[in-house]
Amino acid sequence: MSHDVHVRPVSEGDWDGIVALESGAYAALGLSEERSALESRVRASPGTCFALDAEQRLAGYVLALPYPEHGYPDLTRAEETAAVRESRTNLHLHDLVIDEGLRGRGLAKTLLHHLLATARAEGYERMSLIAVNGSDSFWAANGFTARPGVAPTEGYGPGAVYMSRAVLGGAVPAAAVPPAQDEVG
Repeated sequence: MSHDVHVRPVSEGDWDGIVALESGAYAALGLSEERSALESRVRASPGTCFALDAEQRLAGYVLALPYPEHGYPDLTRAEETAAVRESRTNLHLHDLVIDEGLRGRGLAKTLLHHLLATARAEGYERMSLIAVNGSDSFWAANGFTARPGVAPTEGYGPGAVYMSRAVLGGAVPAAAVPPAQDEVG
């Protein structure tokens, strides 16, 4: 991984790139969201949404926001930013995407480590997500476990798995992740 990798808050100029990355990762699966929905997720929790630059360009992003444990965003609706989320203990990792041409370089782990550090600093106890398109092996290798009692809605596609982990446990060392599972979306 190059030394020119930088994680930063999402900025207004990132949206065309974020929408293109999101569409590339999810459109063929029928899981792509409207730009307005993506923007609303960042507005709901700007301090837990980040862009990743590598090779002098937007290489990926992560969107995470407070949700009660077992809760998750509706892919067809924007977030209600006026409503203050009840949960300050669970941070839901809604979306983490790396540019397809830059996968396999550990960039997803870089974003995940940054998000975990942010979650710890902000006092979150747990982090949840919905693994789609067979990505549950990547997330399991990074400390997330399936929660079989929580069934994501059909909007997340067949085989979607709700997973969570403790925030304080830290991230799994890179060596613990098999090479074939070192990157996701």
